[in-house]
Amino acid sequence: MSDLAKRTRLALSDDGPLAKKLTSYVARPAQQRYAQAIADVIDDKETLIAEAGTGTGKTYGYLVPALLSGERVIISTGTKALQDQLYHRDLPRVREALGANLKTALLKGRANYVCRYRMEQARGESKFASRDVVAQFQRVTAWSGKTKRGDLAELSDLPEDSPLWPQITSNAENCLGSECPFWSECFVVKARQEAQAADVVVVNHHLLLADLAIKQEGFGEILPGASTFILDEAHQLPELAAQFFGENISARQLVDLARDTLAECKEVPSALATIQQPVRTIEHQVRELRLALNNFAQRGNQSRVLHDEPASLALEQLRASLQSLCEALQPLVEASPGFAACSARADNAYVRIERWMNVGDDDDVRWYELTQRGFSLQRTPLDVSAPLRQYREQSRAAWIFTSATLAVEGDFEHLAHRLGLLEPRTILEQSPFEWAEQALCYLPKNLPEPNTRDYGKSVVDAVWPVLEASQGRAFLLFTSHRALREASEALKNSPWPLFVQGTAPRTVLLEQFRSSGNGVLLGAASFWEGVDVIGEALSVVVIDRLPFAAPDDPVLEARLDVIRRNGGNPFRDEQIPQAVIALKQGAGRLIRSHEDRGVLVLCDQRLISKSYGRIFLDSLPPLPRTRVLADVQAFFANQHLPMEREALDTQEIWP
Repeated sequence: MSDLAKRTRLALSDDGPLAKKLTSYVARPAQQRYAQAIADVIDDKETLIAEAGTGTGKTYGYLVPALLSGERVIISTGTKALQDQLYHRDLPRVREALGANLKTALLKGRANYVCRYRMEQARGESKFASRDVVAQFQRVTAWSGKTKRGDLAELSDLPEDSPLWPQITSNAENCLGSECPFWSECFVVKARQEAQAADVVVVNHHLLLADLAIKQEGFGEILPGASTFILDEAHQLPELAAQFFGENISARQLVDLARDTLAECKEVPSALATIQQPVRTIEHQVRELRLALNNFAQRGNQSRVLHDEPASLALEQLRASLQSLCEALQPLVEASPGFAACSARADNAYVRIERWMNVGDDDDVRWYELTQRGFSLQRTPLDVSAPLRQYREQSRAAWIFTSATLAVEGDFEHLAHRLGLLEPRTILEQSPFEWAEQALCYLPKNLPEPNTRDYGKSVVDAVWPVLEASQGRAFLLFTSHRALREASEALKNSPWPLFVQGTAPRTVLLEQFRSSGNGVLLGAASFWEGVDVIGEALSVVVIDRLPFAAPDDPVLEARLDVIRRNGGNPFRDEQIPQAVIALKQGAGRLIRSHEDRGVLVLCDQRLISKSYGRIFLDSLPPLPRTRVLADVQAFFANQHLPMEREALDTQEIWP
């Protein structure tokens, strides 16, 4: 055992500094084993995949060895919300308890900080989307004069989907850099300077991967070098990495480019005559392409667009209009920093459309996606393991990939392969909860197969008596928004307060759900993970069907085809492992503390009827299982379950 591992074990012991200084801290053997494994990897500069089930104390388990190592550490989280929680709550507590005299910094992507230059540009904007947006802008203006960090997360009442965001923040394309008149006051620059000087830097996966992608292109680095990287919620990495090592061009990017180019004419009025027509043409061609794609499926391959005459023609005209804008901007590059930035953005957009239209022989997948009013043209690599592996090897650092959901039937091979990890160290610590006492897994009888008509109605009918027994207090998690809408309609006259994803921001819905005491919340993708409701407010989690990825996903389609061509089994090697990890995330919403009690309702009969059902069940925590509604009712009545329950755990009834 290394010296760091010994000090880590002592810090997490019954009489260690955390137990003495943190009133809620309880020493846990699983946490100590997990933390020691991380300490050894930090010492040896190796790679570790570490699953720590809910209740293990994962965050403190990696923070303690990270802080005690005395080395520069970068901690990356899955979301900005988790990043804020880690930096503002968990990290200060552990640092103070350990008496660690270390500098820490919080670093986000530039689109999270208000941009003074773009605020000035927006002041002269005559077209805000609505009066609400005008009011939001006024609040941002008042706040921007007082804030020290410029982090828009400080404005809790600014909706995440507000159209104001792109107008008051910068991105890598439209930032003026050192040419900006507000460079000396830039919040992004200040945050980066703090990160460069810090011992522990808390980032999120989007920023970390953006940095990796930029390094691949040779533009320098955002993050300071470190001797240890700890990546929490690491199950998200493969999909996110594919986004960042690919590229896209969207209707929104092009419309923003057009608007910003026109706004620059305020600084150089003589440019208006040259710029106005190309900008209007771009806006027109964006609308024309979206119109041409109107009857297309929401997602599809490049060939669908290129082989459709109206769509192909509209795309070619959009490319031509971009070329005209590039030519119009070229003489204005020296006129202002803003025009120089717009020119670079126009050139980049033209190149991306060119690359997307080419039918290349590379391994990238070219595909489109439609939104209600816009579109996105995507180019996604099928395999990101090579660049990720190259970056890790060049860093010569310790890398820890951790989450509560990484393993499939206790095995990490799927994740290791996707991340390019060759023979990593591994550790799997199961959740320490008393599952036999705290939880029950219920699979209702007589439900049809998920692809049958009226399946959604059957699910609601089967779940209704469970909700009666629990008096609401439930999450109903769906694999599609269509199923969510059907359930919402079926439950609209229920006796429980109903909270439906899409009717309010996620944070608002969760707060209303907690406050209601007996609410029923209906959610899709974003509610399957990163949602923490402790206590009686959440006592039931319902999952309508196994969360296999959407069959219309062009990237998944191409990935499965590669596996097939290489002699593998796409369903076994890719689709099942991905769905298992997603199911573990959804099921993990139920029991969040040692005091929680609840029932997990799995409605998909394939868990029984298909041989692969056992893989899903064996990957979940060891919940007692039943198919008898009376067992659920007894559970909520705080009665002992019937003795004949043991007879239900047979191969014939439940695998």
